[in-house]
Amino acid sequence: MRKTAFFQLIDSMQKIILIGFGFMGTMHAQVYSQLKKARVVAVVDTNRKVAAAAMAKLGVKAPLFGDLGSALKAVEADAVDICLPTHRHAPAALEAIAAGKHIFCEKPLALTIADAERITSAAKRAKVFAQVGQCIRFWPEYVAFRDFVASGRAGGLRSLSLQRRAGLPMHSVEGWLINPVLSGGAAIDLHIHDTDFVISLLGTPKAVSSSATIDANGPSHIFTSYTYKGLPVVAEGGWNYPLQWGFQMAFQAIFERGTVEYDSGTGLFVTLGKNPRRPMPFKAPSVGASTTGAGNISSLGGYFNELQYFVSCLETNTPPSIATLAQASESLRVVLAEVASARSGKPVNL
Repeated sequence: MRKTAFFQLIDSMQKIILIGFGFMGTMHAQVYSQLKKARVVAVVDTNRKVAAAAMAKLGVKAPLFGDLGSALKAVEADAVDICLPTHRHAPAALEAIAAGKHIFCEKPLALTIADAERITSAAKRAKVFAQVGQCIRFWPEYVAFRDFVASGRAGGLRSLSLQRRAGLPMHSVEGWLINPVLSGGAAIDLHIHDTDFVISLLGTPKAVSSSATIDANGPSHIFTSYTYKGLPVVAEGGWNYPLQWGFQMAFQAIFERGTVEYDSGTGLFVTLGKNPRRPMPFKAPSVGASTTGAGNISSLGGYFNELQYFVSCLETNTPPSIATLAQASESLRVVLAEVASARSGKPVNL
């Protein structure tokens, strides 16, 4: 029997199993609901009662399973999107890869280099695609800044400072984020975004020198200087602010002939020339305006853009070249060196 246009459309969509339906899992579900070329065909969560309520609230109509193995057996899928606590990334990724599924894994890829290498090796052997949720590579303002650097409009970059700050994250299931054994602390879970962005922009630094507040929640606030020839680069990240403090991500870049500044609370601005009257609003690129194809097309920002990119890679049978396993592993290696530097009080060469 000939398929109707509706069923032909459904068959052409990329079928996603979404594992973990907490804060980030629900965020990804909202993105997939907006993507014409993807649909969630199953949700996996051990807390099925809470997940079912969240699915109903978001209008996610897919079967719910308590474990990934059951979902893999029950539904046809192209990829598995892993939104689990970090210590569970490696087992889930390896199970999905063993089933021949492409994977999208939330950041950080793993807590250890050994686990990151296990995932990378397995994906290579299975010839599946993989992307990691280093979403700042897709965040509109950071994409605009990276493109501005490449354009040379203000001359060479002379210094760069980045910040990522938040109140203590008490929203995670059973408090896993504030358990350093499960999350690695703010350095590995939060600050790694800026470390990854610095590497994407400038390459791996020659060394890192860090200091940190280390408490019961692990490295809860870290300050790092990255060693590049003739270019001061620093970043800080912490979540040891009061519970209701909120969230801020920001950067300040000084060039030969201007500055670019961003604060998540106020926006993105550029100042050009030696004696400018005032900073000018700097618009993030629209879809297709940058080399990544990322753009400010939804309130979900970089989350939308990274998943749109992942789905497009699946659709065109093209391996992702942004936020790859290799790139995520390198960012993990560098941030682990930062933590080691903070604990020893000495620089760490890379």
